[in-house]
Amino acid sequence: MRIRPKHIDTIGKSAGLGVLLLFATGVTSCGREDEHHEDVVEYSEPVAFDFEEIKERGTIRMITRYNSSSYFLHRGMDRGFDYELVSRFADKHDLKVEVVLLTSDDDPIELLNRGKGDIIAGNYAITGDRKPHVTFSKPYNFVNQVLVSSDLDEPVEDPEQLEGRTVSVRRNSSYFTTLQQLREQGLDVNIDVVSEDWNTEALMLEVAEGRMEATIADDNLYHVAANYIEGVQSGLVVSEQDTIAWAARQNAPELKEKMDDFIQEHFRIRESDGRVLRSAFLNILNRRYFEEQGHASRFENRRYDMVHTGYISAYDDLVKDIAADAGVDWKLVLAVMAQESRFDPNAKSWAGAIGLMQIIPRFSRVENEALLYDPEINIREGVRYLDKHLNRYAHLDSLNQYAFALASYNVGMGHIADARRLAVQLGNDPDEWENIADALLKLMNRKYYQHARYGFKRGIETVNYVEDVMNRYERYHAVASLAANFEDRNIPTLSDLGRTN
Repeated sequence: MRIRPKHIDTIGKSAGLGVLLLFATGVTSCGREDEHHEDVVEYSEPVAFDFEEIKERGTIRMITRYNSSSYFLHRGMDRGFDYELVSRFADKHDLKVEVVLLTSDDDPIELLNRGKGDIIAGNYAITGDRKPHVTFSKPYNFVNQVLVSSDLDEPVEDPEQLEGRTVSVRRNSSYFTTLQQLREQGLDVNIDVVSEDWNTEALMLEVAEGRMEATIADDNLYHVAANYIEGVQSGLVVSEQDTIAWAARQNAPELKEKMDDFIQEHFRIRESDGRVLRSAFLNILNRRYFEEQGHASRFENRRYDMVHTGYISAYDDLVKDIAADAGVDWKLVLAVMAQESRFDPNAKSWAGAIGLMQIIPRFSRVENEALLYDPEINIREGVRYLDKHLNRYAHLDSLNQYAFALASYNVGMGHIADARRLAVQLGNDPDEWENIADALLKLMNRKYYQHARYGFKRGIETVNYVEDVMNRYERYHAVASLAANFEDRNIPTLSDLGRTN
């Protein structure tokens, strides 16, 4: 396994880190477009990287936004309509999913063409502006764009009522394209272009608070958000039956074919009557994220704030305090916890490992085994153990240090020492994790493990463990960075506004 530096991506054979947070150099401040503004966008030539290369790498990279419908973390686990749909596609082709989170003024098409991602997935509408630059899959949903305004104002139900109004949207959204088309038709509507950091829910909150006059939302997103955002109303349908699809590079015909085949299994339109037919799986996703409003409304406000505050798990504050005392990155501790127990304090493995950090009693300083079910005690033991391994490899660069420490946490220092000795025998650098991962795999072969001091071990499990924890750590790091960015830009949360319904 190859571990690359944080936030740096390359196209190569090895699997990369789970989330790549790509920062733009500048930020578009909120500003009103008082005259028709037409951008001529020039994109990089798309890299030559089709499905065969994706299969060789073993991962498919999904470009998306961090929001409460496309991709978010819930109790430390990956969730989201688009994430689950892409994951099902990846599972079908024995691939892992990497998530490329958009931030600031990142253009998803440019990231796609540069090879930073393989598909754009996130309620992404087919528009005339986008079609010349990407290849779209078959559609998997249709939505209407609706105008969202304060419920204190008169509802906007006629296009003429838009005259003179200001509507706030992101430039890289399909909503911006819609407003441009309305202006080309002679409608005098002001377009307030906001930073790409603002998602639809945040704009709806600003409208609810009276700080923005109006915005646009897809109807499926509006109906969910209206459960937990008071003070907004939907009105005029400004665009009907927008087609939602995945986007890929124009020079990736095999990937497009695979995408189309997959979507055809889950979504199609019956020719006889035009009726939309969805698979059971797609129906479940729709109900989970867009339709089951009655029981979900209490959850939605928490989900929105998780997106905007960087909340990962119920143990964030406790882990931050304990990790800070030890000088360990709290996000790494949470990544280990997620992998070990999925945040279940009552977890117990077949080998007798207990609690959130899966502590083995005989290696613990805690004499009373029952106390290891206490979250604070368990976390302190886990952090102590992890810190010991980090210190052991402190002479390495940070990424190799993390990989070696995680491997030792998983399998013990003895088997890692065997792998390092084998790496030396093979003429490889024993301080590079890639070489140790290769040695661990070789130690599953009798030719090698019969000479090892600690004998046979299923090295593939440890290699996968390190890769999975590092991927999750990068996701947590990205989410925390996005949350800090939201705070810096004063993007609102429900908690900030005191809304708890």
